[in-house]
Amino acid sequence: MAQASTAVTQSAFAKFLNHPAGPKTVFFWAPMFKWGLVIAGLNDLSRPAEKLSLFQQTSLAATGLIWCRYSMVIIPKNYALLSVNMFVAATGCYQLYRIFDYRQKNPDWEAKVPK
Repeated sequence: MAQASTAVTQSAFAKFLNHPAGPKTVFFWAPMFKWGLVIAGLNDLSRPAEKLSLFQQTSLAATGLIWCRYSMVIIPKNYALLSVNMFVAATGCYQLYRIFDYRQKNPDWEAKVPK
């Protein structure tokens, strides 16, 4: 009975702090650091499409999609991990579109790539 009353009286900050996916766990910090990948992907928007790596962007898009699914099947559900991976997948997919669009408009793109 005492546990029920303390759960009701906990502040919002205490609930956040003691949550199974709160800041005392890796479930909180892994997504926070993964935002660096999103920032790097957004910085790549200023790079010319011919300088983007097809393999890198494919792996970012794929891992973003895979981890989106994973974040919904683990216990506890990790919405922070879901949100960051949605952005990783979105930036990777957009960069893949830029690469595809560039290569469609420039059929001789291979000759322009420095060896």
